[in-house]
Amino acid sequence: MRRSGAQLAGLLFPLMAFAQTGPQNASPSACLPCHWQARSQPHTSMAHALEAVRDSKVLIDHPLLATTQGKYSYRIERKGDQSVYTVSDGKGQLALAIRWVMGASSAIGQTYVLERDGELYESRVSYFSELKGLAPTLGSEGAAPRDLDEAAGRRMGIDDKLRCFGCHATNAASGRKLTLEVLTPGVQCERCHPSLDTHLAAVLLDRPELAASRDPARPAALPAEQVSNFCGQCHRTWEEISLQGLVGVANVRFQPYRLAGSRCYDPEDARISCLACHDPHREVSARAEDYDAKCQACHSDGKPGAKPCPTAASKECATCHMPKIALPGAHHKFSDHRIRIVRANEKYPG
Repeated sequence: MRRSGAQLAGLLFPLMAFAQTGPQNASPSACLPCHWQARSQPHTSMAHALEAVRDSKVLIDHPLLATTQGKYSYRIERKGDQSVYTVSDGKGQLALAIRWVMGASSAIGQTYVLERDGELYESRVSYFSELKGLAPTLGSEGAAPRDLDEAAGRRMGIDDKLRCFGCHATNAASGRKLTLEVLTPGVQCERCHPSLDTHLAAVLLDRPELAASRDPARPAALPAEQVSNFCGQCHRTWEEISLQGLVGVANVRFQPYRLAGSRCYDPEDARISCLACHDPHREVSARAEDYDAKCQACHSDGKPGAKPCPTAASKECATCHMPKIALPGAHHKFSDHRIRIVRANEKYPG
């Protein structure tokens, strides 16, 4: 059925903007006329996984952040709509512009991408929400810098930049080439739906039959293991962590890897996939009871293949079976996605 004039008018502005700027600048506003998900997704932490300095709520709300680590002192100072990162050893100092903010203001914290002489650096100190201040960036704690340059931050190689920007932004790379000049900050629609441009073009042409045949990829339609591999592009797959040999509590934040170690994990069962519990178009809920229905989809009387809870508990299942684990240096407790029966004083199941 072809669209009415009124319907086309509602589509016209966002789609014309898309047509003029190209797919690299397509935003949820282009999808909003047809998809409710485009209304909620821009408010998620994923949508703000990368922020421009001018938009960072943390930097706006904290015009001066400071900390001392060993003999080095750090300051992040707001100047207009930008922020300057300064490190000093008492004898000299380096002042670097913050180019990008990695991490949503509402999430665990954020790390700063600095620019110096055309090169990008990962800041040696980061903002942590739990501390409401600065502390050593995860991975840099415990290693004393040799000089002022090293104290400022770690120079990012091409693999670092491709990985970090590729996961925190949209259209940040073309093959092995970084495309910072055209990226869209955060995880936007086309980051997970790569055929979005052809779909939007078909809608713009008012060809509903063609638009349907060019629907963007839908990860939710994939089997559990393929969903894990899809989400694991950024959250890390079982294969990647296994090959790295990353054992111990350091792997607690890699959810697809942890989930694969659960006895209830079935690569073909959609009830145990990442997307069964988390809608990427909505902010992740921190309320344990919000996941009870997901657990009961398998663990209830009359459901084949899984035992009901022997304690007869029917709420806040995740509180017992997905304990929160503190990751040293992260100043945050992560829900362990290795769903299991947790026993007192047990060793972390790596």
